[in-house]
Amino acid sequence: MPGVGPKKAEYLNQLGIDNINSLLNYFPFRYENLQIKPLNEIKDQEKVILKGQVALEPTVNFLGRKKSILNLRLLVENNVVPVSFFNQPWLKKNVKVGEIILVYGKFNNIKKSLAGIKILSNSEALNSMQPIYSVNKNIGQKELIKLIHLAFEQYRDLIQNVVPSTLIQKYKLLNLVDVINWMHFPKSKQEAYLALRTAKFNEFFLFQMKLQSIKKNDFSSGISIKYNKDDVNSFIDKLPFKLTSAQVKVVNEILFDMHDDKQMNRLLQGDVGSGKTAVAAVAMYAAINDGYQVSLMVPTEVLAEQHANKLASLFEPLGINVALLTGNTKPKPKISLLDGLSNGDIDILIGTHALIQDNVIYNNLGLIIIDEQHRFGVNQRRQLRNKGNHPNVLSMTATPIPRTLAITAYGEMDVSIIDELPAGRMPIKTTWIRNNQFQSILPFLQQRLKSGEQIYIVTPLIEDSETLNMRNAEYIYQQFTETFEPDYKVGILHGRMKDSEKNSVMSDFKNNQFQILVSTTVIEVGVDVSNATVMIIFDAEHFGLAQLHQLRGRVGRGKRQSYCILVANPKNELGAKRMNVMVDSNDGFVISQRDLELRGPGDIVGNKQSGVPEFKVGDPIRDMTMLNIAQQEAIQIVSNNDWQKRPENKNLAIFIEKSFSEKILD
Repeated sequence: MPGVGPKKAEYLNQLGIDNINSLLNYFPFRYENLQIKPLNEIKDQEKVILKGQVALEPTVNFLGRKKSILNLRLLVENNVVPVSFFNQPWLKKNVKVGEIILVYGKFNNIKKSLAGIKILSNSEALNSMQPIYSVNKNIGQKELIKLIHLAFEQYRDLIQNVVPSTLIQKYKLLNLVDVINWMHFPKSKQEAYLALRTAKFNEFFLFQMKLQSIKKNDFSSGISIKYNKDDVNSFIDKLPFKLTSAQVKVVNEILFDMHDDKQMNRLLQGDVGSGKTAVAAVAMYAAINDGYQVSLMVPTEVLAEQHANKLASLFEPLGINVALLTGNTKPKPKISLLDGLSNGDIDILIGTHALIQDNVIYNNLGLIIIDEQHRFGVNQRRQLRNKGNHPNVLSMTATPIPRTLAITAYGEMDVSIIDELPAGRMPIKTTWIRNNQFQSILPFLQQRLKSGEQIYIVTPLIEDSETLNMRNAEYIYQQFTETFEPDYKVGILHGRMKDSEKNSVMSDFKNNQFQILVSTTVIEVGVDVSNATVMIIFDAEHFGLAQLHQLRGRVGRGKRQSYCILVANPKNELGAKRMNVMVDSNDGFVISQRDLELRGPGDIVGNKQSGVPEFKVGDPIRDMTMLNIAQQEAIQIVSNNDWQKRPENKNLAIFIEKSFSEKILD
């Protein structure tokens, strides 16, 4: 493009603009609706247009080599308003005494003055919608708008619709040329609104098309597991507990998928303690019943060991072999384990990401289960899938994700939800106290310990930080040791410990070798100590609501009443609202929806590998209805095997093919 050399191209790259297409689709994040207002209606620091007569000859004061202030006086409604322009000395030539001009700037209500931004022509003033872009110090608003305008004029004839014409007509959408024109250069609020409406739909629809294409291409033909229905029912009847109606519903959905000859790709969502592992055990049994092997991948060694112990006690009496593989598995046992896996002696292999190593070879892998699946990247999940010949995939998460996010982050999956807790589970009582109230709960803690119960204490930091004034694990460990020992023992657990040390600490806590465990968030996932009834979380305002709910779920796993105490000094009203959400609700789905509304999607599911998209114009919360419609339309199109060959889908097919070749979804 004219005017774009290597340096400017580099600056544009920093904004995510690397070609003409991304420049034209670099939309403003808001508009300033400029108006000419009477002086008495203007708010302090409001950006407005003043229309007035130049009262005096403008003056320019130079402040050093490159800085200057141009001052003029504007007669507005019989009031003289001082106007100053920074670093625009050339404007002096454009302003004549007695002339009526339009000045756009920020009004200071105290001084009754205007910090001028630009002098507008009559046509510019009529177009009151001024686009505002995200820019950097190297590319300013003015230059970016100039480049977009140049690109649009030069390439507008090459802009083609990607969304099929049938959908454009059905939902009264704009053509892409008008979308780009009106997003950048709207002449009215109505034009900006219509362009934004279509831009949002286009973004949602194209994203859903990518997801649905993955669903169809990556998860098409698969293994049909022909389990014996009577055997599976007998296994369920012999479980040491009765499945809830929600678990039964979910088991039926999973078994139906496994029996089908299409590869299963299902996400099992369930609140903390809802019994996802029991559902997974039924799916495992069904696969093994038809001669297949099962792989269970989990994010931490502590959780892997816990699953291995639980499942071994359940399956080994039935003659089903369960093995554990982690980074700490010693070389000799590992060789024996890998041999057993490749010759089919091992039925269930449980482990961390060690399961995706090249030397892990299965004999007949039929089912993969991924626990806390959002903690694994897209490629890690794909590597595990490639261990077998299109094995069925069941992903599980204890982070309840609102439907809004589920159809964006996991739109290529079928979703099952366990929305019921097992019988006998008492809701956890949650309270929020401020830091200076902590001493008041010590008698309560003494009482719980005296009753033979155990306590978790969680803090965000391991050591003191100079920059963050948060309680830390080592300081709290010392404080609690001084307060409660020798009557009760205190342990400490954090991420810098070796895995063997962590496992030893958790084992000792589980066996009641010590009664208080001070920990960082390493205990967030899956740790199960039924005797622990109190969870104290220091600096709770620094955690997301979904994470607080996960931590709270470490208690309430036995028959006794459990408690969660949030210790927090939130700095604003939003922080206080978040604490009250935790106090008011034990429902993870309600909490995650509120977290989504209060903080946004990125903070809930976690890092970028989780697959949660950052939409440029669409908002998956406010625009949920549109997101649903876009998903349904994408499903409808992809359900036709010949959709790419249909004339109305020509550009759409090219776009999807290009997306996969460029690995956009990774």
